Order: sequence, then structure tokens, then C-alpha cells
Amino acid sequence: MNFPLRFKPCHWRLWTALLCIAATSAVAAPAKKKSAGKIRKEPAVRAMPAASRALPVELTPPLALPGGVPTTRAAAVIVIDARTGEVLYEKNADQQRAAASTQKLLTALLVAERGYLDRPVTVMPTDTYAEPTKLNIKAGDTYQRIDLLRALLVKSCNDVARCLARDAGGNLEGFAQLMNARAQSLGATSSNFVNPNGLPTPGQYSTARDLSLIARAAYANPTIRSIVSLPNIVFRFADGRTRELENTNKVLKRLPYCNGMKTGYTDAAGHCLISSGARPGRDVIAVVLGDNKPNVWTDSAALLSWALWM
Repeated sequence: MNFPLRFKPCHWRLWTALLCIAATSAVAAPAKKKSAGKIRKEPAVRAMPAASRALPVELTPPLALPGGVPTTRAAAVIVIDARTGEVLYEKNADQQRAAASTQKLLTALLVAERGYLDRPVTVMPTDTYAEPTKLNIKAGDTYQRIDLLRALLVKSCNDVARCLARDAGGNLEGFAQLMNARAQSLGATSSNFVNPNGLPTPGQYSTARDLSLIARAAYANPTIRSIVSLPNIVFRFADGRTRELENTNKVLKRLPYCNGMKTGYTDAAGHCLISSGARPGRDVIAVVLGDNKPNVWTDSAALLSWALWM
């Protein structure tokens, strides 16, 4: 069988191990070669623990670039070490783009850092003006901040984002100022945020690099980290009704070592996903912007797998 340049049979066993629980072969390190993207570090690939080898067929990884980095169809990508901030791979990471609902991580970070999450929030009429993804909370109803924060991160509800933002910033304009100030403090200097939910609006944009800095801060927050790992939650409305909310991040349920974080989609942004993964001694974050379905899931899963065992 002919294999691509620098892509040895032993390297293919890594993906075979991911796809087949029964595979037990150790994986040798691929030859080092400069990739099409920027790679800051290329350590040897180690054999994966048997418990983490299974990868569902629907998340079959794409082909790899020289150096082992999975190819992606996304417009912009960055993969970082969540502990150190080291950039492991990047592609158009400084291209300014619409971020869609991935920017809700910044909204959530501001709410979580403000604290007092058991305090009540009363829904105002203006909070409900947020199509298309809504929880349909009603004006006059009261909820705890923590319950709204869970709904925001798990189901990506736009009306909930407006409610939390107005509660924290006084109004949406005031909250946008808080968003931009916090982004600047994290070094995310190539972004401008106008609303808390990522719905299209003139003058709003970010980059894969900036979003990775925001995601790293969110990942370090124990409240956010505990929420984004939830596959589903049960939300109780003020009138006593309940609704099960399933996490919009499909990689979370299909990849054992994925533990978050946030999806996003608009026509302008394309399909976006900030995903995180962990194994003992290692945590990584992958930002994928401007992809399509189902590639946003397969690309993100492949990048997480590569970065965790590179």
C-alpha cells in the first residue's frame, strides 16, 4: 500500500486505535516536518490508553498534514495548551471573522466572575427580543443567575444571554463595554463585541486567537468548566414547567475525553466550535471557525485527539 509522504503505516495505527477498541498496537512518532500551518511544538506521539481508544465512526478523522496535524476545512483554526497557553497549531488565526455564539463564553465569564450566582434575576420585556434560538423566558419571571448561566452555555439561548447581560451591565451597551474591557485584559485585542449572544450586527468580530484566549480564561473558571461539560440539564421555568436541554456540542457526547465548550452558527460565521479536551497531565482547546456540517464535529474531534496525544 502506498502512503503519503512522511505518513508512515505506524502513524495510521493512531487513527485505527481511535476507531477500534480492540486495537492494542503502540504508536510510533511520525517524522518531523514543517506543516502547512504553524506548529510551535512537535513532540513524539505516545500510545493512547486503552480506555480512550474508541472513536465513533461519525467522527472519523480527516487526513493529516505532514507532522501529524489533521487537515481541516475550516476558515480559521487554532489549537492551544490550556495550561500554558502554548500554540500547538494555527491556521488564519488572526483573521477577523464573525464568532457567532462562541462569544457567549465571554458573556458567561463576566457573569461567573461577578459572582452571587444564587441571586435572583427578573426578566424584562427587552430581554425576550432575541430570535431564533430562545428559551422563551417570560417578562416578569424570576430565576437564579446560575440557572440562566447553565441554559446559556448548554443550549445557547439568545434571550437568556440578553437577560444576563442586562442584569450585569445595566443595559446591552453597558455590557458590551464590559465584554471589550475583559477581552482586552486577556490580550484579545483584535476583537470588538457589540452584543452578548453573537447574533450578526455591524462592527462585531473576533479572531480564532482571541477566542482561544477567552476560552482559556473560561476553562480556568470552575463554574463555567463544570457547566460546559454537562451533556444535558433540566431547566425549571418560573411556572413550574420543566424542559430538558441537550448540549449543542455534539463532540462532547461522542468523544470520551472532550469536556466542553461552546458552539456557534450564523450564516456570516458558518459553523463554529470551541472544544476542549483533557487527559491526565494535559488539557487542550481547539477553536474552529467558518466550517460546515458535519465537518465542524469531525475536524474538532481530530484536532483534540491529535493535540492530546501529540
